[in-house]
Amino acid sequence: MKKLPPEFYQRTNVLAIAEELLGKLLVTSFDGELTSGRIVETEAYNGIIDRASHAYGGRNTQRTNVMFGAGGTAYVFLCYGIHHLFNVVTNTAGVPHAVLVRGIEPVQGKEIMIERMNKEKFDASVGRGPGNVSRALGIYKQHTGFSLNDDTIWIADDGFRYPSSDIIKSPRIGVDYAGEDALLDYRFYVKDNPFVSGKKIGGKKKPVDEG
Repeated sequence: MKKLPPEFYQRTNVLAIAEELLGKLLVTSFDGELTSGRIVETEAYNGIIDRASHAYGGRNTQRTNVMFGAGGTAYVFLCYGIHHLFNVVTNTAGVPHAVLVRGIEPVQGKEIMIERMNKEKFDASVGRGPGNVSRALGIYKQHTGFSLNDDTIWIADDGFRYPSSDIIKSPRIGVDYAGEDALLDYRFYVKDNPFVSGKKIGGKKKPVDEG
C-alpha cells in the first residue's frame, strides 16, 4: 500500500483524477487510531469555469484559498453548519480544481467508525454520503490544508482496481444552482455498491444526498 504521490494530484484533468480515485483507500490516523475506506463515489469540480465550484469566477476567499494551492492537500468545508465535507485539491498552484469524496466502503477500523458515528452496529450508512465519510474517518473542517502526503490524512493505492464496466458517470448531487453545469457528468461511482449515496429507481440512479 503506497501513498499517492504529489504528481497524481497535480495533473490538469480533474475528471480523470476523480475517476481514478475510485478504488483507492482514504486513510486517517488520529491519536493512534487508524481508519480507512475504499473510495466508491467522487465528484469533480472544475475550478473558475464551473458554476458548481466554490472557486467559480476566480473566487478566492479565506475558505477557498486552499483550492488555489498545489494539488495534494485537503479542502474540508462545513455544509449546512453540520457536515464536514472532504475534498482533494488537484492541479497546479493557481488552478482551483478539487474532487469531493462522496462515499467510501469501510476497510479498516470499523469499530472506531461506529463509535464516531454514535451507531450501535455497522451498516451501509457508515461511509455513505460525504458527511458520513468525514464522520467515519474523523475528518473535520480544521483539517483543511493538511498535506495528503503526511501521516494524518492520505490516499493510498493497494493495487485494487474496479472494472471499467462497474464505473458509472452521472451529474453531480445537490448542485441545481449551477445551471447548465449541474447537468455535467462530473460524478463517478461504483455500480451497485451499497456505500454510494444514491437510490435506484426505474433502473437509474436517483441521487439522494445523505450528508
